Amino acid sequence: MDKKALEQANLSVSAMRSLVIDMTNKAHSGHPGMALDIAPAVYALFHDHLIADPTHPTWINRDRFVLSSGHVSSLLYATLHLCGYDLSMDDLGQFRQFGSKTPGHPEYGWTCGVDSTSGPLGQGIATAVGMAIAERAISGQYPDAKGVFGHYTYCVCGDGCLQEGISQEAISLAGHHHLNKLILIYDQNGATLDGPTDDSFSENVELRFLASEWNVLKVEDGNDIAAISKAIGKAKKSKDPTLIIVKTRIGYGSVNEGSHKTHGEPLGEEDGAHAKQVYGYAYPPFTVPEEVYADFKSAFAQRGQAAYAEFEGACGKFRAEHPEEAKKFSDAFERNYDSYVPAYPNFEVGKAEATRSFSGKCLAALHDALPFTFGGSADVAGSTKTSMKNESMFTFDNFAGRDMHWGIREFAMAACCNGIALHGGLLPYGSTFFVFSDYLKPAVRLAALQKLPLFYIFTHDSIAVGEDGPTHQPIEQLAMLRSIPGLEVIRPADAKEVIGAYEIVRKKAEGPTALVLTRQNVETLEATDPEKVAKGGYLVYKPEGATHLILATGSEVAPAVHIAKALEEEGLKVAVASLPSVSRFLEQDEAYVAEVLFVPWQNRISLEMASTFGWGGLAKNNIGIDRFGASAPAKDVIAAYGFDEASLKAKVVAALKR
Repeated sequence: MDKKALEQANLSVSAMRSLVIDMTNKAHSGHPGMALDIAPAVYALFHDHLIADPTHPTWINRDRFVLSSGHVSSLLYATLHLCGYDLSMDDLGQFRQFGSKTPGHPEYGWTCGVDSTSGPLGQGIATAVGMAIAERAISGQYPDAKGVFGHYTYCVCGDGCLQEGISQEAISLAGHHHLNKLILIYDQNGATLDGPTDDSFSENVELRFLASEWNVLKVEDGNDIAAISKAIGKAKKSKDPTLIIVKTRIGYGSVNEGSHKTHGEPLGEEDGAHAKQVYGYAYPPFTVPEEVYADFKSAFAQRGQAAYAEFEGACGKFRAEHPEEAKKFSDAFERNYDSYVPAYPNFEVGKAEATRSFSGKCLAALHDALPFTFGGSADVAGSTKTSMKNESMFTFDNFAGRDMHWGIREFAMAACCNGIALHGGLLPYGSTFFVFSDYLKPAVRLAALQKLPLFYIFTHDSIAVGEDGPTHQPIEQLAMLRSIPGLEVIRPADAKEVIGAYEIVRKKAEGPTALVLTRQNVETLEATDPEKVAKGGYLVYKPEGATHLILATGSEVAPAVHIAKALEEEGLKVAVASLPSVSRFLEQDEAYVAEVLFVPWQNRISLEMASTFGWGGLAKNNIGIDRFGASAPAKDVIAAYGFDEASLKAKVVAALKR
């Protein structure tokens, strides 16, 4: 880098840092510490390497960027503004204010140029790994799409991200698959919120990554823009994912430089002025000289525009030479799934089959019909019935495979699925036992927050797990997942409702879905209906003159119908409604909801082999399980907890008398 280029680079970095100071000072809130020290690395990345086009911000072949340290959002917003994205100086001035484009942590779909919602530390790394998986998978599936597809995924993280357990899950997976187009920039500033990292973190990060089959590069001076850029250039040629360790001093320029005190508090006017003096930046607050804009325009913007033009030309050639593949490629990214209709398996009324088993058949049908389906289980495919016998496995020497073996990494599996969904071009899913939804809940929450179209296959959904006992028998998980805004939880009653659930997954434009399935066999009922699952709930049994109503889900629907029929012979008229998706049912129009819930609240009984939490709004009498399970054969546990039909009938009768 010659003297003139170095002076320009330093001025641009100083502008980035000064905007961070101005934003956090005006908001009286924010995290300037890391933003100030890692600015040169972010500049080197965006100025010299990252390919994207602000005029086409969702262009599918752009490089992806994830700020895993989402609290450093002020730096990202400053960078996006300088790069020409739809983010004005006024927007920067509204940092962390209600309704602004510059919220406290980056939010996908809210701020132009933000590729992922981030903030909960560590998840950004796993999200980036998911994006890199998607890039490799799609590149493998479309070998003729030369010039159309193939890009890098970049991620910036700090010490906090690497201390979170999810980071190692994702790092291990990325190294195993040799995701060489993934580059992680690690800001090693030696500080956390509570104090220096030495208080709690002393491992050799370089050896950790080398042991996980990563390429590792180091830059000793975090202000050496040329050295950082050179390291990124070298990383792009690696056969493995690359970690670039950048040694920095937190809060660079502050009187408290190097101290954790700069992590989470604005510098204030006096210290902010001091820092700007250190940078040699003499401009008023929220002022950037034109040569800084020109610097980004001449490099980042022009590079992106040229790459986009090449992409357009390559797409035209791809469509002309490989029309069928090009259409499929386009359908994948546009989520045009209407013409990809699965041939779902046949069901037999009266036959008893576990919903997990029938789900496995439906998943195979979805894989066969919809070539964008991609996923697998966290090492329990044989039990969750997600082993795709007709599908090859995704491996570093077969990126075209669509059967993913996630290993025992539930949290990373879910976060990687988020990254795959954010990337686009695939319909991702992950699977494990329902009780282990606890392990991946934070990633499920981010999927819901970002409205990501993906799905989870959770099996072994109740105390009917049996001998494995209370550690493996879910109780509170249904209530927990249902409490997440935007997550649809579907617990099908039988094979027919499983088909309805898969059709919801296939047709859904946005938002995650959790399928909750049985280990034990359940009867396929005459009255259930795949199409009615789309309503979330419907009546499956209604004797004339019914005065009471049982609301049931999953494996409890068939017993409820049997009990209602038995009670009718005794002169008690009880109807039964199946509510596979409570949230979807409550979103229907008032007339339909009233039609199903046709009796007063006090005449309704909920029936579910799980926590009763949340059912009080729909029914006065709630039959469930509000204690942990026990280890024994499933039939014995079910009987002991009063969920055999005889015990349930007695409970229903008692509720009717109340």
